[in-house]
Amino acid sequence: MKTGLIRWSPQTDLFRSRLDRLFDQAFNEFVAPESRSGVASTLDWMPAVDIKETDDALTLFAEIPGLSKEDVSITLEKNVLTISGERKFEKDVEKENYHRIERAYGSFSRSFSLPANVKTDKVDASFVDGVLTVTLPKSEEAKPRQIEIK
Repeated sequence: MKTGLIRWSPQTDLFRSRLDRLFDQAFNEFVAPESRSGVASTLDWMPAVDIKETDDALTLFAEIPGLSKEDVSITLEKNVLTISGERKFEKDVEKENYHRIERAYGSFSRSFSLPANVKTDKVDASFVDGVLTVTLPKSEEAKPRQIEIK
């Protein structure tokens, strides 16, 4: 007997959010420009992230243009690294006539599960030209080493 309940999973949630975003974008193309004038886009946005692994560390690169380091927060709890922040729309620019607003504004949060071999007390972060770089050094046990044959 079917109950009509849909079981949540990350894949179905991701599919639904992308489908909702596509529908919203398609629908917004038909909305009169004068009804959108001066209104900031509040679609959810997530910074693009690259993660690189070397023998010594994992390095995370997040593109966050238009924000300063004061607008971004990094937390590490129970081997989960979370980057969050907010891009704010300046509401004091009402005198200007916007014809199109495509940049997304609002809060974001990205979380990454870290492997157990990361030295969580040695994490380093820098923010240059809109790119956040987080370096997560590996423990000595996790680094590759040459084994001598006897």
